[in-house]
Amino acid sequence: MISILLSISVPILFGIWLLIRREYAVRNRLLWSAGIGFAAAGLLTLTAMVNCYGSSFVLFRLTAKLPVMFAVDEISVLFAALTVTVFVCAGFFSFAYMKHETHEKRYYGFFLIVFGVLNALCFAGNLITFYLFFEMLTLASMPLVLHNGSHEAVMAGLKYLFYSLCGAYMALFGLYFVFQHSDTLTFTAGGVLSDAAQAPAGILLTAAFLMILGFGVKAGMFPMHAWLPAAHPVAPAPASAILSAVIVKAGVLALIRTVFYIFGPSFLAGTWVQTVWLILTLTTVFMGSVLAYREPVMKKRLAYSTVSQLSYILFGLATCGAVSVTGALLHVLAHGLIKAVLFLCAGAVIYTTGRTRADELRGVGKEMPLTMWCYTIASLGLIGIPPTGGFISKWYLAIGSLDAAIPVFRWLGPVVLLVSALLTAGYLLPPTIIAFLPGADFDYSQVRKREPSPFMTVPILIMTVLSVLMGLFPSLLTDHRLAELAVRLCGMLPIG
Repeated sequence: MISILLSISVPILFGIWLLIRREYAVRNRLLWSAGIGFAAAGLLTLTAMVNCYGSSFVLFRLTAKLPVMFAVDEISVLFAALTVTVFVCAGFFSFAYMKHETHEKRYYGFFLIVFGVLNALCFAGNLITFYLFFEMLTLASMPLVLHNGSHEAVMAGLKYLFYSLCGAYMALFGLYFVFQHSDTLTFTAGGVLSDAAQAPAGILLTAAFLMILGFGVKAGMFPMHAWLPAAHPVAPAPASAILSAVIVKAGVLALIRTVFYIFGPSFLAGTWVQTVWLILTLTTVFMGSVLAYREPVMKKRLAYSTVSQLSYILFGLATCGAVSVTGALLHVLAHGLIKAVLFLCAGAVIYTTGRTRADELRGVGKEMPLTMWCYTIASLGLIGIPPTGGFISKWYLAIGSLDAAIPVFRWLGPVVLLVSALLTAGYLLPPTIIAFLPGADFDYSQVRKREPSPFMTVPILIMTVLSVLMGLFPSLLTDHRLAELAVRLCGMLPIG
């Protein structure tokens, strides 16, 4: 219990402390304090994952039927592990990157607050606790989008706020009906409403659809995706990394909790809700890839890519099959690590060279070979080329779709995923080609090695290695944990 509360409260209180203390205007003192905050928050999160696994407790009660409670289960560990890895790496990357940004104290303060709020989402034990911190996440992360104070940043921040609140209120509307027709909102694998007979099925299906659509806003699902390509490019690169790798996963986590822990897949399978959800996910996969392919600005291209890749995960969840759900959970990890690497690589290039467009990276591979090799390896992972983690997750998604007894979608899903993979190669690999092969007319005499600080290269290298190890040794995840979890969530026979 204490470990869970500390993993949530320490980064939040540390962030508030950084915001209010004047002496942290001195940069060296600020960095030491922020570094201690990152390390402490990371260690406390890992401690909670290990020591509190399988336990739960009620902190206090809003009403007799609405306890604020926390618990640690398999899904908590999965998302908390991704959160702590990306936040600590992006945090230390910030020490070098934020030198050319203003208001560092405010940045590190809200960065730590968001870390604590995400831990609370990971360890939330019921739907009402999750919803409270889901709303808080929007308010805590909005200053990271607004950070540079430009007109573009302000408008992107307002769009982020408007879309997120609209989505949260749709989810809240559905939550009212769930609360009215269930005895508990506590997360239970397989769902607490899967056999509900006390309410007309139409009402609960409508509530489920509203919650899927509402929580899907945070995950960038069509038609409420427009905030994501607006918000990511204007934020500092390490903030973009956590936005794309972790914060948007709050929407994925919300959908997992709603579909598999509240309603239950058996309640939604074969209904109009599943059909519409599948249509929206495949539309988002294809649309995001096309928009990324057409976008010349590097960070915005990666933002559109996030729109597409997140709906790979949502498609796997929407099929409600154990194999596809295994692929979706794997892609949560693979995409988180890979997209963090890509955004940090883009940030390192911007910091070192000032170049922001994909067509401006000619010869950069000669100047920053380590950074661009990490970018290339991460790109191959996002395309789905072995031996990276992205290949394994997409393999499970495709096989799971073919195994599903869903007319049309069982073959349409793999087709769309394959087309999207080709488009992904089309927008991620050209920067690599011109970076390492600038052409015969390139002036090599002007090339000078200028890799950024180890504070920037080491976090990039760590997450790149982790993404490759995930592809080389996938059985460490699939054979013992994720496959068993997917079977329990979907109520199906073990994966053969």
